[in-house]
This record gives sequence, C-alpha cells and structure tokens, in this order.
Amino acid sequence: MGEDVAVEVDADEVGFDAERLARIDRHLARYVDDGRLAGWQVVVSRRGKRVHSSTYGLRDKEAGRPVEHDTLWRIYSMTKPVTSVAAMQLFEEGAFALNDEVSRYLPAFADMRILRGGTAEAPKTAPATEPIRMWHLLTHTAGLTYGFTRSSVVDEMYRHAGSDFNQPAGVDLAAQCDVWASMPLLFEPGTSWNYSVATDVLGRVVEVLAGKRLDEVFAERILGPLGMTDTRWWVDEPDAARLAALYVPAPGTSEALRYDTIGNGALRSPELLNGGAGLVSTAHDYDRFTRMLVSGGSLDGTRLLSPRTLRFMTRNHLPRGGLLASMGRGQFSETAYDGVGFGLGFSVLVDPVAYKVPASQGEFAWGGAASTAFWVDPAEQITAAFFTQLLPSSTYAIRTELRQLVYTALVD
Repeated sequence: MGEDVAVEVDADEVGFDAERLARIDRHLARYVDDGRLAGWQVVVSRRGKRVHSSTYGLRDKEAGRPVEHDTLWRIYSMTKPVTSVAAMQLFEEGAFALNDEVSRYLPAFADMRILRGGTAEAPKTAPATEPIRMWHLLTHTAGLTYGFTRSSVVDEMYRHAGSDFNQPAGVDLAAQCDVWASMPLLFEPGTSWNYSVATDVLGRVVEVLAGKRLDEVFAERILGPLGMTDTRWWVDEPDAARLAALYVPAPGTSEALRYDTIGNGALRSPELLNGGAGLVSTAHDYDRFTRMLVSGGSLDGTRLLSPRTLRFMTRNHLPRGGLLASMGRGQFSETAYDGVGFGLGFSVLVDPVAYKVPASQGEFAWGGAASTAFWVDPAEQITAAFFTQLLPSSTYAIRTELRQLVYTALVD
C-alpha cells in the first residue's frame, strides 16, 4: 500500500520543519489502515515550491491499484472556483458588472418569487422585492439551493423536477437553469447565505457572455494557459484505470464501500456541464491552479487575473461583514461556519480563533463532495490540497485536521 513522496524543495528552505510535516502522513495513514478511506493524496506548497507531496493507500481497493501521482480525482465543487475565475476574467473585460441583474443574461430569472410556506406540491409564494444579481451568484446569497440537501420545501421541489445529486438525462445547462428559475427562492437575494446551484447558473452566464460552451471557456481561458492537461469533464477509456473509485461509508460501519452508481458518471461525457461540480483533475493540475491564486493571478508568466481582482474576490463579500454562522441556513456546506465569510467564489477565513485552527486571516478555500479540499494562504504564501473519494465530505473532519498539521509544521 505504501507511501510515495515527491518534493521540489527541502522543508527548511521555506520555513517548514520536515519532521513535523511527516506527521501529516502518519495521521492520514490511519484513515486507510482502519478502512475509513481507500487512499489519499496531499500536496503542500510554499512560496511557489512544493514542500510536501505524498500518496497512501489504493485508488481502487477492488482492483488493488495504488494511489499514484497521476491519479484522477472527481473534484466536484472544487470546480466552483474555476468557474468563478472564468466569470471574473469576463468581469475584467467589462462583460458584466457585479450589480447587474442575472435576468439581463438569463431572462428566465426575471420576476422571481420567494417561498412563504406551503408544501412542494402547493407552495405559497410572494414576489421577490430584490432581483438576483451577479454578486449573489458568486457569493451563494441568491436564494437558490441544492436538491440533495433535503432541508426545505424548495429542495424537495428541485428533486421533483429531477435535480438531485445527479441531474436528469437529456438536459443541458441552459435548460436546467430554466428549471431552477421556475422554482421559488428560499429568501430575498442578499439576505442569507445558502450553498446552492448558484455557481452552475453562473456557468451558464459565462457561456452566454463568452458565446461558447463552458468546457471551451475553461480550455481557452484557464486549463490551457495553466497547462492543466489532465483536467477534464469526463474520463475516457485510455485513462479509466487512473480514475480513483468512489466510496461511501458502509451502513453500520466506517468501512469505505464502493459506490459506482454515482462514481461511474465520471466515465461518460456529460450532457450538462455543471460549473459547480463537473471536473475531474489531478493533484498536479490543481496545485498549478492554487499556485496561480497565491501568486496573485499569474503562474509561469501567464496571467489569468489581476492581483487587485483576486484580492477583491477573496475579501468577505457577505453584507455588513456577516459570517456563515450568522447568515447561513445551517445546511450542508464545504466549509465550517464559525469564523468564516464568503468572497466571490471562495470561503474566506475572517476569524481563525472562532475557526479553532491556527490559520491566517484572509485564507481562502473550498472543497468537493467526495472529501477533496484546498486552501490558499496569501499571508504565509501556502497552498495545500487533499484528495480522496469518499461521499459525503462531512463524514470526517479531515480538512481542519490537515490545516492543524500543516500550520503547526510551519516554524518561521
């Protein structure tokens, strides 16, 4: 099963203690050794240099295939920051303003209504007094939701319309956005925070503004320029063996149980390009994306965003300086709520003390449904990413544990 480590620089050259970094692997190995995870991969960089990169366990338990450095992972909602970067590239070109009404680009989102009561079969609604604006999509304050959260009448309506964890067959992104637009909102846009399909809708706006499909936009504006050659929307036969299997905790135990019902979706070309959850990637590719972010929008001489735009994106944009703990609906999210705000496409750490990890104020991050995660710390010039394939991501507290181990290995 073994451990595989490759680094670009000695830890002490960039202020880390190598022995303390080794605690990361010893801690995470326990998740594999006791069966909770099949395998994992972790990458930590500082000042543009990879300081810790390791793999452990199996990408496919049933086939006995180990995790390798080119293993392909379903990154699910770690697609969202890519979509948000694409949108803000268009913003920099003057294609839209953050206060623009979304209905200017997607007319179906005009005249939205707010849920006031009733049932999924007979909802009681009232006209919204505030339109959905572009910044609402980028901050998950639009009043949209997810069908799989199972916490409200609105998400039940999404499921009745076929929008659950997987989307219905034969529906593209444009058609699916029209379906979501036909549903009531959970709240007046801008008044609360709720994790949702907002980034998928944003992806459709990107398509309209760019005049191209989302996969073409990604390829031309982000994946190609950054050399993210392994990042794609699905995995075809030549690379199928590189794709990690997807798992869930077995009922009544903590053993990782293979879940091909959803996992095999990554082996088919998608009809719907989910800007919120569609990509498959590698640790190497996503490390390049996060290193672009920590470097102020450029990497290896290729600039995707201006430093000022990126600094703006990674400030807390919740109204009146709100935090997820006060503005969130208490539903599922890919981050803890305490001490955390939200920017334009990323969670933003406002109060490390409330978060209970010795991280930096201003760190920005996100994760994916299969327990993948990343964060970027501009103050310390650190990026870190973790990859495994276990649904749901709320099963274990690996994300905060990894931060704890990384930051306590930092000694300068």
